[in-house]
Amino acid sequence: MSSSIFVNLTTTDLPRAKAFYESLGWSINPAFTDDNAACVVIDEHLYFMVLTREYFATFTDKQIVDPKTQAQVSLAFTRDSRESVDEILAKGLAAGGTEPREAQDLGFMYSRDLDDPDGNNLSFLYMEPAAAEQGPEAWAESQATA
Repeated sequence: MSSSIFVNLTTTDLPRAKAFYESLGWSINPAFTDDNAACVVIDEHLYFMVLTREYFATFTDKQIVDPKTQAQVSLAFTRDSRESVDEILAKGLAAGGTEPREAQDLGFMYSRDLDDPDGNNLSFLYMEPAAAEQGPEAWAESQATA
């Protein structure tokens, strides 16, 4: 049995949020989109539900954090290359996102963070396939002996 993941994020401006996520190359499923929420399709098993803060509050009795000033979650997405990481960041920045910190290059892994216009954090990373398979320490040892 396969599972799907629906990650719920808040927004103060639903049309802006939909445009931002579409700029990253993802689509909106109109069957699950209305004035309160939008279903962002990342792939066949991974979705964002971008909800207005008021609508999100109907699902919990807990305080809703402000993603511009507080972190509740950071979502990380793998990419096929360093260039692909840079490309999706360029799209997000052009669509109103911000890069909250400098790129991180650990040799075996390259990552960049992107905050959407509401402050929700997305990380995009590329990991050397050998490092992903062997682990970073084994990969580093193989590079030292190469």
